[in-house]
Amino acid sequence: MITATSNHINLFKELRIKSKAYFELVKFRLSFLVAFSSGFGYVLGTTGSLDWQVLIMLCLGGFMISGAAIIINQIIEKDLDAMMTRTCNRPLPTRKVTVKESIILSGVLGILGLAILHQFTNPLTTFLSFVSMILYGFVYTPLKRVGPIAVFVGAIPGALPPLLGWVAITGVIDANALILFGIQFIWQFPHFWAIAWVSDEDYRKAGFKLLPGRGKKDLHTAFQIMTYTLFLIPLGLLPAKFGLTGINSAIVATVCGVLFLAQTFKLIRDCLPGNVSESRKSALGIMFGSFVYLPVVQIAFLLDKV
Repeated sequence: MITATSNHINLFKELRIKSKAYFELVKFRLSFLVAFSSGFGYVLGTTGSLDWQVLIMLCLGGFMISGAAIIINQIIEKDLDAMMTRTCNRPLPTRKVTVKESIILSGVLGILGLAILHQFTNPLTTFLSFVSMILYGFVYTPLKRVGPIAVFVGAIPGALPPLLGWVAITGVIDANALILFGIQFIWQFPHFWAIAWVSDEDYRKAGFKLLPGRGKKDLHTAFQIMTYTLFLIPLGLLPAKFGLTGINSAIVATVCGVLFLAQTFKLIRDCLPGNVSESRKSALGIMFGSFVYLPVVQIAFLLDKV
């Protein structure tokens, strides 16, 4: 009896450890943000009553496809992740899960996600979701060791979720869909580059080349980050201009854009002689600022939907 109970306890512990590893493998928070952005586009494109069943299934399918793409990324980079401090404790480098298990989980999530989208949305949404998964898993991932072109390529699947939501409800890629895509696309650049700046030493260990231009943490890179952040201010006004939202969200987007931009000025100042030691702290501020900017602006658009 004691042995049987002990076996049950050990089995429960193993299941809990394995479940936690799978949870980490799909990067739940990142996949949830992808699902949220898809739902954001769907709600913004809805006229009349909201179909909650389709919305929920869209978000679920988006979550699964995002999880599948993220797992593909980690399978390919498992040996590189083991070299870096920020990623060495991920499930694959620590062997909490095997490559075979990861491949199976990625395949199941990808197939189920696409099947759900095919059943509840439309062929265009399903096709674009498949393209997004391929771009992130098999194109962006190896390009990270080639050069900063990886950021451009990675920004495409990163910006597709709100467009996918819009296409799921409307069935077309129109100007409004491209506006939603454009905001999230441009946002990717200061977001990625701030992370690359903060993690530069780690990234160099793995041979990742994500910073623009000469790939250095210098004034040129800081200016690039500032320039792309600046574009977010006029882009944030376009939903109101095209009648998607009202003036209130335009004000929120402008304020968030200006505050985000102000952080980049600090990075530029810290790249001047005598201030370089503070540049990592400034880049960290931009990174966290990017985490705040996108959900706040998207929620403002939703609350102010015309």
